[in-house]
This record gives sequence, C-alpha cells and structure tokens, in this order.
Amino acid sequence: MTKHRIYTMSFASVYPHYITKAEKKGRTKKEVDEIIRWLTGYSQEELEAHLEHKTDFETFFAGASKLNPSRTMIKGVVCGVRVEDIEEPTMQEIRYLDKLIDELAKGKAMEKILRK
Repeated sequence: MTKHRIYTMSFASVYPHYITKAEKKGRTKKEVDEIIRWLTGYSQEELEAHLEHKTDFETFFAGASKLNPSRTMIKGVVCGVRVEDIEEPTMQEIRYLDKLIDELAKGKAMEKILRK
C-alpha cells in the first residue's frame, strides 16, 4: 500500500498555512504553536527544530512521544471525514491537528480547543 502524499510533505511547508488561516480570523501564531505543543507534547524549541529541519509529517508525529491523551476527545469532520473514525494512526493525528486549527479559526476559546 502506498503512503498518502501528506506523510512525505514537510511539516514546515504546511505550518505557514495554519498560521495564515488563524490570523485571517484574528487569532495568533502563538495560539497555533500552543495547539501544536498541546497535541504533540513538543516544547517550543523542539517545534522550531522540526520546522527548521523541514521534518516530514510522518516523522513529526512519530517523534511526538508525549501525544496528549485528551486528543481522543477531538470529534468532528475534516475534509468530509469524521476524525474519530480514521483508522490509520498518523492520518488521524494529522486530522486532529487540522480540526484544532479549524476550531481556532472559527473563534472557539482556547480552553475548549485544548479540551480543558
């Protein structure tokens, strides 16, 4: 089975799109970074290192050894697919992140986005 093409894409190539989507709706890069850190367990320095090294999505999520256990509370549809129904683990992590960025752009409070 061939891998989905997003697995080999650089996280750094998509990251600016997350920022742009948030900023268009009055949100900030700081909030995007907070969401990514919450989901993956990476520190800000680790996140910046992945961006600098242009880590691909598969490696980015494979290296996230402290994935937030509350991420399973993320529900909803991204790209026409329910995130909770995605069976492939890496794709589900990518879609969790997409869903969180969507919630940020829709004006949801950070406390709710971070499932507090």
